[in-house]
Amino acid sequence: MVESLGDLEVANPHRVVDQLKNTEPDPGDGPEGGITPGGRMEPASGDGGDCYVYMTPSALSFIVGQMPMDIDTGKRELLDSSAAITLALWSRTDVQTHTRWGAPIMWDGMFQAELYDQKHKKNKSSVALTVFAVGRYLDAYLGAFLNSSEQHFMVGLPVKYYVFTDLPEKVPSLQLGPQRSLEVIRVQGHSRWQDISMTRMKTIADAIESDIRHHSTHVFCMDVDQVFAGRFGSEALADSVALLHAHFYRLPRFMYTYDHNPKSSAYMATGDFYYHAAVFGGSCASVKALAEACYLGILQDKDNGVEARWHDESHVNKYFWLHRPSKILSPEYCWDPLIGQRHDIHVTRILWAPKHYKALRPNV
Repeated sequence: MVESLGDLEVANPHRVVDQLKNTEPDPGDGPEGGITPGGRMEPASGDGGDCYVYMTPSALSFIVGQMPMDIDTGKRELLDSSAAITLALWSRTDVQTHTRWGAPIMWDGMFQAELYDQKHKKNKSSVALTVFAVGRYLDAYLGAFLNSSEQHFMVGLPVKYYVFTDLPEKVPSLQLGPQRSLEVIRVQGHSRWQDISMTRMKTIADAIESDIRHHSTHVFCMDVDQVFAGRFGSEALADSVALLHAHFYRLPRFMYTYDHNPKSSAYMATGDFYYHAAVFGGSCASVKALAEACYLGILQDKDNGVEARWHDESHVNKYFWLHRPSKILSPEYCWDPLIGQRHDIHVTRILWAPKHYKALRPNV
């Protein structure tokens, strides 16, 4: 029945449809109908006729886009009182603009970029951007990521890039603007992409402690397989910053793919939102605390012989459930073009790059 959709994976493009095609019928459905292995919905007996419904990826995306978001129309004091001066929470009545704990959700049309820039220049804010380009990911994505970030990421503020790679000699040259620098740090390669994804947490925590905190007030950690397409500016800075996942922000909570294995330290029965680990950030202290907590959870899982459902992303979601972020970025800050157009996405600031998992991940 429809409730079985809660067990489907939707973190990657079209995953719902792909799994519908491979879902075994629920024996409990029996004469009441259900989803067949062919991806069609069987009618219940006695309906008076056969009716089969097939969903294409575009049709599913359209349906999800029509799902309403939870919109809090009441007044609420923001965690960051200084942000309230420059945020127009009720300028976007079509989306949720703040959480019940007072964190703003940043959407286009809610803020004046120049006011944020003035504030952070006055406060002498500076930003570190960490990115991992290991193995084949370096050739496939790093050049486009760095070049586009020079055009759009924190323009006007001091920025230092930290590129972690097992192939330092292959990092492309980059024409850097004023007050912007790049450091390449060698890391160990791994045969499993899951291990690369998970060990980055320890690497990030170590880099913040040994280097980043001495030079930067804030740090963002990003996946390399994406490109900047518009302003990603100082309005995104806060003590603790999470990102709404583009494939989940309009889905009902029961469809969020949290880790439901009680044996995993990332286990969650429920949560507030589903966050995307492709982008997270905040103050050096906050990001270091997140990275250390996630790495500790990963080690505990390894000792218990389990692996979180979505690896480090599952641990990031657990952390933000226990330690709620002070600012949330809307999906315009990391949008998947395969979703298509949505009426609530007025601009796109980061775009997912095409995924070539079969070529890039030999163990997929």
